[in-house]
Amino acid sequence: MSRRSAALLAAAALYALLAVLVAAGVFDRFDQWAVDTVMPGADFHNEETSLTADLVPLLDVNWSNGWHVAVNIVTLPASFLVSLALVGWRSRPLAAALAACVAVEILCKEVLVRPALHDGFMHIEGFDGSFPSGHSLRIVLLAIAFWPLLRGWVAAWALASLALLLLAGWHTPTDVAGGVLLGALGAGAAGALRARRLRAPAGA
Repeated sequence: MSRRSAALLAAAALYALLAVLVAAGVFDRFDQWAVDTVMPGADFHNEETSLTADLVPLLDVNWSNGWHVAVNIVTLPASFLVSLALVGWRSRPLAAALAACVAVEILCKEVLVRPALHDGFMHIEGFDGSFPSGHSLRIVLLAIAFWPLLRGWVAAWALASLALLLLAGWHTPTDVAGGVLLGALGAGAAGALRARRLRAPAGA
């Protein structure tokens, strides 16, 4: 087994372990602390969303909440359709990885349910199945796709976007960590596929 394959297997195992631990409630105290302490822009009473709002950027923005306006605008490139187009423009293997990662994201959100987190006495239902963060995984893949062109700019954008996901109350720290790990795993798989194609004999 090559080092690249071993690294991908290790990353996949780490992601699976994190998913199991989140569902088991191992990180509940940490995530609850984040809800109570580092989410000044959270608006858990108006957290309803829809598939259309997820697909169409800026369709369901709470314009009275500055944090929500900021996170929607800053993370706009990481919305699903926009990110797929941008990553596809830079790299087809990365675009395929993005689509695969989003499929894993959707599966995890349907299957994994974490113990309840609360805002005061209110159960935050939106966090029950919020692992992993789809925005986070797409931020990672966008940053990797555009790193050769923008470097420092794309790094600053990625860090600001990940921070805003927390500050605006869109995701817990474990959601973001899961998304970052899944995005990195997808990028690694895309790199391995590209390397294998380059090594393949012409006409094979």
